[in-house]
Amino acid sequence: MSRKPLTLAAATALIASPLWAEAPRVAIDIAPVHSLVARVMEGVGAPDLVVAPGASPHDYSLRPSEASALQEADIVIWMGENLTPWMEGAVETLAGDATVLTLLEAEGTTLLEFRAGALFEAHMHGTGEGDDHGHDDHGHDDHGHDDHGHDDHGHDDHGHDDHGHDDHGHDDHAHDDHGHAHGAHDPHAWLSTGNAAAWLNIIAGAMSSADPGNAGAYFANAAAARAELEALTAEVEAMLAPVRGQGFIVFHDAYQYFEESFDLPASGAISLSDATDPSPARIAEIQARVAEQGVVCVLSEPQFDPGIVAAVMDGAEARTAVLDPLGSTLQPGPALYGEVIRGLAETLAACLSEG
Repeated sequence: MSRKPLTLAAATALIASPLWAEAPRVAIDIAPVHSLVARVMEGVGAPDLVVAPGASPHDYSLRPSEASALQEADIVIWMGENLTPWMEGAVETLAGDATVLTLLEAEGTTLLEFRAGALFEAHMHGTGEGDDHGHDDHGHDDHGHDDHGHDDHGHDDHGHDDHGHDDHGHDDHAHDDHGHAHGAHDPHAWLSTGNAAAWLNIIAGAMSSADPGNAGAYFANAAAARAELEALTAEVEAMLAPVRGQGFIVFHDAYQYFEESFDLPASGAISLSDATDPSPARIAEIQARVAEQGVVCVLSEPQFDPGIVAAVMDGAEARTAVLDPLGSTLQPGPALYGEVIRGLAETLAACLSEG
């Protein structure tokens, strides 16, 4: 998409633009991002959600009402083509005159690269400097994100290749399973509360440039939401502290932003892609990891075949649970983002606890 990413500085510079008669129409791709935007717009207006709750964002067919939301949008906010590749064409066709904010390209976003292979090593994400990076993702300050969001990750492609060969040696699996990869970076960046905090001001800036009469409300809502995120982060850290160090397997590799934020690394993923089933060789790798490391929890997701988890669990005593990174069963709105993060933590804490 050829549009230049909208920065906070550019947005606030446009405050003098004409006042809108009503709140701008805003279309959002997925429910967690919709929730952040809804929180910023609270008391002024409400955004439209494009991808229906419970649907996979990677491959989606627009319903007429969702196409209309894009067609009528003054602002489109989406993660980016790494998550919803089909949406780029839809935005170009239906929302050609809208301002487009791509969060994976936004200033201050911390990006992590795709992991290679079925098995993970703790703190080997992104640049490989796991401890420092984990603190950045917690920091909730824009400078911390600016330093790492682009300077480190923007030039780290070779590091990713090195990890794929040195740590795992499973090049065939790594490339076969990246069926959903449209770039070097993992698109599930909303599962970092640090990213969410950074985005709130950018969203408020975008809204204020379009609707300067309500700029005060947008930025006040963003400030309140950042305080709520800090409290949520502290709550989740306390919830997960007793189970740190316990091994768990996820169904597909969507959680490393959450893992980095809360220093709770997964041992591996049954599938790196949600588009294809894992091979028998990959399942065998995961079964061996479960046995060797005493993995206590194997996690699925609502849309995946429970039979695959059962195959991995064959003969193991690990517990199972379901993670929902998109909030597919939750009511869309300002509260959903916090409910998604809290729900992941509660599920992990229960599944990993000794009792």
